[in-house]
Amino acid sequence: MRVGVIGAGKWGSALAFALSEKSDVVITSRTPRELDNFVSLEEILECEYLVITVPAQEIALWLEKNFVFINQKILVAAKGIEASSGRFLNEIYAKHVPDENIAFLSGPSFAVEVMKSLPTALVVNSKNNKLSSEFAELFPSFIKAYTSNDVVGAEVSGAYKNVIAIAAGICEGLGLGKNAAAALISRGLVEIQRFGLFYGAREETFIGLGGAGDLFLTASSPMSRNFRVGLGLAKAKTQAEILDELGEVAEGIGTSYALYNMTKKNNLYLPIAKEVHAMLEGKNPKESLQDLLSS
Repeated sequence: MRVGVIGAGKWGSALAFALSEKSDVVITSRTPRELDNFVSLEEILECEYLVITVPAQEIALWLEKNFVFINQKILVAAKGIEASSGRFLNEIYAKHVPDENIAFLSGPSFAVEVMKSLPTALVVNSKNNKLSSEFAELFPSFIKAYTSNDVVGAEVSGAYKNVIAIAAGICEGLGLGKNAAAALISRGLVEIQRFGLFYGAREETFIGLGGAGDLFLTASSPMSRNFRVGLGLAKAKTQAEILDELGEVAEGIGTSYALYNMTKKNNLYLPIAKEVHAMLEGKNPKESLQDLLSS
């Protein structure tokens, strides 16, 4: 089996490592890398199975400029909502790939732990049950892969948890304590579920691996880029300063702006997401805390 991974950042590299246990894996990215299995994009696109890690805010343009569909089977391994339009990833990909050829990965998965072959469990989500099973079988012995057909639930959970992780980083940075963190994360899960149900997701998805599992991981550790964004905001750093220090994409930022616009459009009650957006725009975190406690 030959699998092509598009995106050679930390997550793409970790997935390439994991999938190489059972398959012949090649990888590519916009910037050439000194890797034994690095090939051109043209060669990657000829693989039957593709894993794409291009970030949510970049994928629409990337697909327009680079992607050619020749009946490949696609596993999307990025999480986010397009800030400029409020589109979910499945809506962006729909223009280029039919539903029966695409799946979406969810669940708790820090790249650094995957690279160490530490155990976890993930979910492959697709409207095509056969495709979900095919991708699930590609995962290595240290990753238990489940399947689901709730694509919307997986997308909402994977995107929204990054926004809650920013809030959790702020909570940690302000020294508010574990009680506050637990309250924030649990209310964050309720908020994610409320948003997801509005868009037609299934309720049980939010208490599973892609919902609670991924949220608990991302919102509780500085290993999370989005959590570190929150730590920076708590220290009154600007977005530019935070991103310069990170040196990589934090999907929760773009998703926060998407949620803000979607909230206004649909009159949804999403208080944590609203305050995260406000803090990204410069609101004092302590003022946001008071507003959350009184809302």
